[in-house]
Amino acid sequence: MDWSLLGCGASGHITFAPDDPALRERLSTTVREGAAWRCLRCGTFVLGPPTVTGPVTAVPRVRRDKELRSALILRIFAVERFLRALLFAALAIGVWRFSVSKLSVEQAYDRELPAVRNLLRQLGFNVNHNKLLGLIQHAFTLNSRTLVLLALGVAAYAVLEAVEGIGLWMLKRWGEYFAMVVTSIFLPYEIYDLTAKVTVLRVLAFLVNLALVVYLVVTKRLFGVRGGKKAYEAMLRSESILQNEINALAAERSAAAGAEAPAANPAADGTAARDTTPATDGAAKSTPARDANTAAVSADGSASAGASAPAKAPPADDHRS
Repeated sequence: MDWSLLGCGASGHITFAPDDPALRERLSTTVREGAAWRCLRCGTFVLGPPTVTGPVTAVPRVRRDKELRSALILRIFAVERFLRALLFAALAIGVWRFSVSKLSVEQAYDRELPAVRNLLRQLGFNVNHNKLLGLIQHAFTLNSRTLVLLALGVAAYAVLEAVEGIGLWMLKRWGEYFAMVVTSIFLPYEIYDLTAKVTVLRVLAFLVNLALVVYLVVTKRLFGVRGGKKAYEAMLRSESILQNEINALAAERSAAAGAEAPAANPAADGTAARDTTPATDGAAKSTPARDANTAAVSADGSASAGASAPAKAPPADDHRS
């Protein structure tokens, strides 16, 4: 089943025209009917103007494939949590009103009890061992303060269920953590309830809660499971059409820059070779000439030094004579 196509069928395509010309070219094409833009959810090209234009940051987060399926499952759990919240809220209101007017309710119950018993007998229930009637009769023995505390406890549980439902419905990560923690807290009590007596309703409630905890931990990678949040976000980026196109464009630009660099380097090397080789040869050729001239100058100096010595000899001879 293609969840992306189902999502587009339910809420429409999401197309995007980015400001970057190169990225815009990758996300669009031209057909005989006109310009078509690639849907960021299902990947098909859709005729007509784009849904969103502007920078990449202007694009809303697009869920596709497995993330769409996960969103549907979480919202099913959210509906179940909302129903629980409504049920326990109604129960809390009923207990509170009963605590305020317990006497009048008890009198009305006693007055209507024969008719209720007859109705239950006609429906096939054993009224002598009916748990609902026994629970109502036990409630009449509780004082008003106990009933108020019971109503507050039931109301608090209804609030917890409502917060769970809101977090799951909005597909927020804090809602996933909250639902997982709160549901896990009540699992031991549900197991204890099953050890006391196994009923279809208790088994179903336990299985639903256990399935929610396991599903959240495994698929959403809570508490570091399967790489944690970083691995989960990396998986979402790998499934994003827009992110894949951005990565492909960046790879092409890097490859083009890498191909231009070797083409520029030989020219620089040749220029350096032309600049340095003649100077080196000239230096090599001029060095013997300088050495020869130096030798000639040294020879002339030596010769002149040798010739000047006899010139100074006659005064010495005159002195000896």
